[in-house]
Amino acid sequence: MTGLALTLRRLLRNGAAEATRAATDRPDGLPRWDGVDREGDAAGSDEPSRLIGEDLELGYPGTEEPVVEVDRLDLPAGEVTALVGPNGSGKSTLLKALARQLEPDAGDVYLDGSDLETFGNKAFARRVGLLSQEHESPGSLSAEELVYYGRYPYRGFFDAVDDADRAAVERAIDLAGVDHLRDEPVGDLSGGQKQLVWIAMILAQEPEVLLLDEPTTYLDLHHQLRVMEVVETLNEERGVTVGVVLHDIAQAARHADNLVALEDGSVYDWGPPDEVVTDDLLEEVFGVVATVGYGENGPTIMPHRPIEE
Repeated sequence: MTGLALTLRRLLRNGAAEATRAATDRPDGLPRWDGVDREGDAAGSDEPSRLIGEDLELGYPGTEEPVVEVDRLDLPAGEVTALVGPNGSGKSTLLKALARQLEPDAGDVYLDGSDLETFGNKAFARRVGLLSQEHESPGSLSAEELVYYGRYPYRGFFDAVDDADRAAVERAIDLAGVDHLRDEPVGDLSGGQKQLVWIAMILAQEPEVLLLDEPTTYLDLHHQLRVMEVVETLNEERGVTVGVVLHDIAQAARHADNLVALEDGSVYDWGPPDEVVTDDLLEEVFGVVATVGYGENGPTIMPHRPIEE
C-alpha cells in the first residue's frame, strides 16, 4: 500500500487535523514513514535508516506470484522496529530478505546505503546478526561453547581464540544473564534458557543491527520478559538497531519505537505504536473486535470476540 493510501486511511480514521499533521510534519511534505527524505533519513525518524528494503517482491520456489510485495521498509538507526501481523502475513519472509537469507525476486535491500550483495559473508555477519525461529541442534556443546560460535566472523578456520574473543563472549554472557548456565549442556536447558543462550551467541558477534524472528514464541511469561529486557538493554545502552517479528501486538507496542503492520504480504500501516495500534487495525488485520486503551506503559488491548470469516 502506498504512502498516499495510508495517509488517506488515517484521514478517514482519525480526522482531518491528525492526518494533515501526519502528512506535513516533514520539511519536504511527504507522508511520514513513506520512504526517505531528501537527506536519506527514514521518514518519521531523526536517524538515518540502517537497513532499507525498496520495491521488494518476495517468493519461494513453487510460488508463481510474490507472497510479499513491499514498496519500502526502513529500520531507523538506534531504534526498535517490530513487524506484526497475523499468521501468513509475510513477517518472517520479509525479515529473511533483510537478513540476506532470502534473495528477492525483485527489489533491493541496503545496509548503510550499500546493496547487501556487495558484502562478503563474514563482513555482513560482523554488521548484522540474525536469530531465526529454528536453531540447529548444538549437540552436547556447553552454553559457553555455543556462545563462542558467535565469534566466527572475526576468526579464520584455524585461528585460536584471542583476548578480543574472550572479552566479547564475556560481555555477551553477562548481557544475556546466562553466566550460571555457561557449563551446562545446551540440550539440557529449558526453552527459555536456550533462547537466552542463543541470543548471547548472536551478541558475541557484536552486530550493529540485530534481527530476531519471534524470539518470545513458546516461552513462558518470565522468559518472554527476560528476552525483551535483553533486547531493550542492547538497544538503549549500545545503540544497536533492532528489527523483530512478534506475534503479541501488545508486547510489540510496549517495546518498539516503530510498528510495521502487515496484511496478506503488504504493509497495512506503519509508524509509532500509539498511531498504529487501533480498534480498526485489530478488526481489519487480525479479525478481532477489541478495545484499545492507552496508558503510561503503552497500549492495552481488550479482545472481545473474533470476527466470523
